[in-house]
Amino acid sequence: MNSDAAASGALPKYEDLAGLIEYTLVRADLSEEDVARGCELAKSYRVAAVVVRPCDVEVAARWMAGSEVRIGAILDIPHGYSTTGAKLYAARDLLRRGVHQIDTVLNTGKLISRQFQYLEMELVQMAEAVHESGASLAIQLESEYLTEELKIVACRIARRAGAEYIGSNRAEDLPLFQAHSRERLKLKSQAAAGSLDAVLALRDAGCSRIQLSDPAAILDAWKQKLAALTPPAATAS
Repeated sequence: MNSDAAASGALPKYEDLAGLIEYTLVRADLSEEDVARGCELAKSYRVAAVVVRPCDVEVAARWMAGSEVRIGAILDIPHGYSTTGAKLYAARDLLRRGVHQIDTVLNTGKLISRQFQYLEMELVQMAEAVHESGASLAIQLESEYLTEELKIVACRIARRAGAEYIGSNRAEDLPLFQAHSRERLKLKSQAAAGSLDAVLALRDAGCSRIQLSDPAAILDAWKQKLAALTPPAATAS
């Protein structure tokens, strides 16, 4: 149970966790049938979003029609090495095909090279394109290559450019991101989380979005936890 729920005495709800989870369907070995099954699972578990490969966006948009689950797509992951023009073209193409959010990575080489103005101008243009379509932009960092100073600078760049989310595959980065988000960036985790306790720890660390490649077991465990917390109905006299 999160601190707000505990303070109010309210029992947690299924949506409190399911509404944070993004189901990632981006592995290279996934067939189109695998992606279709994943989209059906995303709808049945009512997760926040399904994140797919660019080539799957059109079919995912068709499969998810009528659902409140958002459609996200990865762009230029893992390293962000494409030119700004290529990224903008790809972003607009994805948005035209029905994407609600774009996950991209800050160009790691440019960040290490301290090309901060280049990165900010690139992100400003991407954010403008995304926001024109009513979508959101999430920035990932390859934290394993970055110093603490560069992570802080990356937060500043993402914040000024107008991105909605910043994330990393390392849970230990979350307090740093939280401290430098200035309440203008939401936290997204791509860290491996193979248990309900691990996912709840990410939530409690401030994550607004948690990406999982297999959310079903986690959410089934969450349902069981909620059932155990729910008091039995009073017996009618």
